[in-house]
Amino acid sequence: MGRIFEVRKSTMFARWDRMAKQFTRIGKEIAIAVKAGGPDPNTNPALRRCFQNAKSVNMPKDRVEAAIKRAQGKEMESYDEILYEGYAPHGVAVLVETATDNHVRTVANVKSHFNKGGGALGNSGSVAFQFKKMGVFKLKPEGLNAEDLELELIDYGLEELGEGTGENGEEVLVVRCGFTDFGNMQKALEEKNITPISSELEWIPTTTVQLQEEQAQDVLKLIDKLEQDEDVQKVFHNLQ
Repeated sequence: MGRIFEVRKSTMFARWDRMAKQFTRIGKEIAIAVKAGGPDPNTNPALRRCFQNAKSVNMPKDRVEAAIKRAQGKEMESYDEILYEGYAPHGVAVLVETATDNHVRTVANVKSHFNKGGGALGNSGSVAFQFKKMGVFKLKPEGLNAEDLELELIDYGLEELGEGTGENGEEVLVVRCGFTDFGNMQKALEEKNITPISSELEWIPTTTVQLQEEQAQDVLKLIDKLEQDEDVQKVFHNLQ
């Protein structure tokens, strides 16, 4: 029983850590959205997107409201969004999105993670060409006809529509559009009274690298270290 309890406790702490990281990430996104477009979600599409994503990870409403209030304060930190590029072990390309109030700290930490993980931080443009920045919307499939929806959304920049998995393992419809069509797609879904489970801007790899399990674990260890960093928002890679 003792061993089972330890495993369960470890799993529980890992889940809490992941949830805390998600809340921190969305809190920063809210701060950036409010600074750029104000605290009213009716006139700030970026803030509406934050609300959807907060709901998808079960972020409490009071924490969302507190993040908005903090973002309006004069002493609130200003976050800069910086993209770092590099290679993990075995030639896997990695993009690291950060939101930071201290550039020196962030680049030092990111570089250290790459070095200790057997990879290397690269220059701007050294990796990004292997990815395409896209808008990704996850929708509840109930009440939606995928074929009809595909036809309706083509005029708004739809590039891909398929099945996927949500944060909690549930089946979802995944809508992908070009980066520049993100706003058009968001507006189109709103006009059709479709509220996405989540809506993100993601870097999708144009080609992928397939590795043996042991090599893949080397890559995943580095990605895990990067994702745990307080300044890192998201990590994208082309490991298959």
